[in-house]
Amino acid sequence: MRSAICATRSKGRGRLPEMAAELVRRQVAMIVAIPIPAALAAKAATATIPIVFSVGTDPVKLGLVASLARPGGNATGVSFFIAELGTKQLGLLRELVPAASRIGLLVNPNNLNAEAVAKDVTAAASTIGVKIDIIQARDSREIEAAFATLVRNRVDAFLVGADPFFIDRRLQFATLATRHAIPAVYFRREFTEAGGLMSYGTSSTEEHRQLGVYTGRILKGAKPADLPVVQSTKFEFVINLPTARAIGPDVPPTLLARTERNQPTFRSSSAQNSSSSSISRPPRRSASTCPRRCSPAPTR
Repeated sequence: MRSAICATRSKGRGRLPEMAAELVRRQVAMIVAIPIPAALAAKAATATIPIVFSVGTDPVKLGLVASLARPGGNATGVSFFIAELGTKQLGLLRELVPAASRIGLLVNPNNLNAEAVAKDVTAAASTIGVKIDIIQARDSREIEAAFATLVRNRVDAFLVGADPFFIDRRLQFATLATRHAIPAVYFRREFTEAGGLMSYGTSSTEEHRQLGVYTGRILKGAKPADLPVVQSTKFEFVINLPTARAIGPDVPPTLLARTERNQPTFRSSSAQNSSSSSISRPPRRSASTCPRRCSPAPTR
């Protein structure tokens, strides 16, 4: 019995239909598809081979499933609503830099969620009197150019819209943000582990764990139509203190309190709408690890 993973970053997306069709020709037992473009390509290629997906938006709107509770068809998986995180991330930045009046938002225009993220953040910013500069980048060269624009526009801080390619370039983001001393909030803890300042978003560990659970169940005979889509309800809030000291903003006690309120643990919570908070304290040669997982992150 053979299963297959259909995953891609920005490069190679044009080949996804061809790749999905090849998997169908090989008669694989199932397809694990990450992220949205891969899931759509897999769904278009087969109506019979089971598909387990991970997508950052509503899979019903994408046409992947009939409903979250009863997917129907041959696909199910994990969804996490990336666009809705923008308001919370903006709130975190304002707590870190209360005087911020101009904030940048970096998005990949190739990402299907880019427009929704920009709309969400812009709407939230207008209610607190903050101007949002939307800047696009789809490769490493454009990321360099984006930072030049952020500096030229004299933004007080910036957000990074969720995108798989951006995760690949997390070290570039962390390096440039520190070089130009611009506070930033990212969407995955991998950025703070690479030296980024702050992150708030869904847990990739929990996402991958659930994908593995559903893959195992389907390989043992379960049908995707009978497995409800799992909505990610676990969030991680991480601050890299060495980076904060390097960039300059003093981390407010209110943010520190959220990360230090409980004794440090490293266990997953199964509660709905749970969050984890961390302070990233590095070993001597690094500025990335030693997380502390504690109390709920802000929901403003």
